[in-house]
Amino acid sequence: MLSLFGRFSSRSIGNMSLLSRNCSSSSQYETLVVKSHSPFVYHVELNRPDRLNAFNKTMWREVREAFEALSEDKECRVIVLSGSGKAFTAGLDLSDAGLVVNDEEDIARRCRTMYKIIKAYQGSFTALEKCSKPVICAVHGPCIGAGVDMASSADIRLCSADAWFQIKEVDIGLAADVGTLQRLPKAIGSLGLVNELALTARKFLSAEAKECGFVNTVYPDKPSLIKAAFEMADSIASKSPVAIQMTKKSIVFSRDHTVDESLEHIAIWNQALLQSEDLMKSAVAAATKSPLPPFSKL
Repeated sequence: MLSLFGRFSSRSIGNMSLLSRNCSSSSQYETLVVKSHSPFVYHVELNRPDRLNAFNKTMWREVREAFEALSEDKECRVIVLSGSGKAFTAGLDLSDAGLVVNDEEDIARRCRTMYKIIKAYQGSFTALEKCSKPVICAVHGPCIGAGVDMASSADIRLCSADAWFQIKEVDIGLAADVGTLQRLPKAIGSLGLVNELALTARKFLSAEAKECGFVNTVYPDKPSLIKAAFEMADSIASKSPVAIQMTKKSIVFSRDHTVDESLEHIAIWNQALLQSEDLMKSAVAAATKSPLPPFSKL
């Protein structure tokens, strides 16, 4: 089990080079389909439809590998995340979650092993947040447990009318530990509602998700959802990658720091980035009322 997670870094580096060589290839993943959709836009699709895209050990690892690889891929500027089949994800695959530790008798040693597993799983969703490219999460059908953790890590959330969400962990004797309890309060701005949803494990439907600000827009069905997600991604991908990636970095930093700290953070970065050719190209396009030019890869 530990050797599986210990291979994160080396396998991620391998996937980075593989994506660069063949930007439409997804053959290196067992549980995901990762492919180029349009210029500079990639699609990451959870691909265990027979298990409602439930997270097994392999999917946990591959999600991290895929987003770390795309973060470094110059052909990628925006990522759309969705699920195949009838559900975005049913959450944790309890039959293959890797949460049973039997190889040590001593509780201290079992705890050390379990801590490493939890941290590895947390890293899978933190990879979305740390990814330098914006992630648009398009949710349809059930989004349960780990699905809420994953969606909370994305930059933009959209859903179809049939989508519903559930922080399910307390119903199976767990406390959510891979991001929902840390990120959801900041995403919707209501600690009371987060407390209710997490402590009761009740479902909240697409309309409530929109009302509380968890998702931006609700679309009639999955096809219209996916179409809108890629239209948004194409729009973002047409802009300066320097501007887009720095904007994401600054938003994430500012969420967790004071205003003064965040102003200092963007000042330090922009003393260099304001000298980028992207600014000059954009300024000329605005002044001449001409279309945005193609920007160099980043």
